[in-house]
This record gives sequence, structure tokens and C-alpha cells, in this order.
Amino acid sequence: MKISFIKKLIELIEEMDVEEIEIRRLGTSIRIRKESKKIKEVPRATKNPVQDLAEETKIEEKSEMTGVVAIQAPMVGTFYKAPAPDAPPYVEIGDRIVPGQIVCIVEAMKIMNEIESDVRGTIVDILAKNDDPVEFNQKLLLVKPE
Repeated sequence: MKISFIKKLIELIEEMDVEEIEIRRLGTSIRIRKESKKIKEVPRATKNPVQDLAEETKIEEKSEMTGVVAIQAPMVGTFYKAPAPDAPPYVEIGDRIVPGQIVCIVEAMKIMNEIESDVRGTIVDILAKNDDPVEFNQKLLLVKPE
């Protein structure tokens, strides 16, 4: 096939509403494909997930019991309820705790950091699940002080 013939084919496909053409002639074949310029419509988001999460957090904070103190993560890491997988948890809901008592572990950089209570009271809720990643100042346990 001559170059002039191929150029005319390219011009023809650009002028027409054809996206692809293939010609076979004398044992030679040529395929010309026009790149689609159609713009795919992206569906618009109906909700802003960041805003929804913030609203949800505000609702949770308002619904928490009054007079309850949170024991928070002092660092980023992984939360553990017990010193070993087969060991009983440090505390359970309903347990009474005293200042200085170990209530959980936060592992950071392969170091097990024992988290101690700084309040005397009763465990009302355990917010983190075993092996959960936790953030700095994330609430781990809720305690009703005595």
C-alpha cells in the first residue's frame, strides 16, 4: 500500500463518524483506529463522607454518658486487651480499677506499652477492639469515676 493511500484513509476516518477501519489488500492489511473523544460522565457524589463522619462523631460525643472519663491512647499503635493472645484481658466491662492499674497495651514499633489508669472507677465500655489500630488521643476505655 502506498503512503498516499494510507494518508487518504486517515483523512477519511477523521471526516466520517467512524472509529475504526481495517483494509486487506494483496496480502497486506492495515487497521486505523480513531481515538474516542467522548467524555465519560462521572456521577457526582451525593454526600460528603468527611462531613458525614464529623457529624456522626459530634452525635456520639453528645450521646455519651455524663460523668464518664475516657482512657486515651498516648500514641499511635495497635490496641491489645491482654498481655498475650491466650491470657485473660486486663479489664472487662464492669471491672473496678484503681490508679496505676494496667488496663491495656498499645504496641508501637514492636514495643508493648502498658497503659495505666489514672482514675479510680468502673469500666463502662471498651471502645477499641483487640488488634485494632489506634490513633493518638483515641478513646480506648470509658470509666465511671468513684
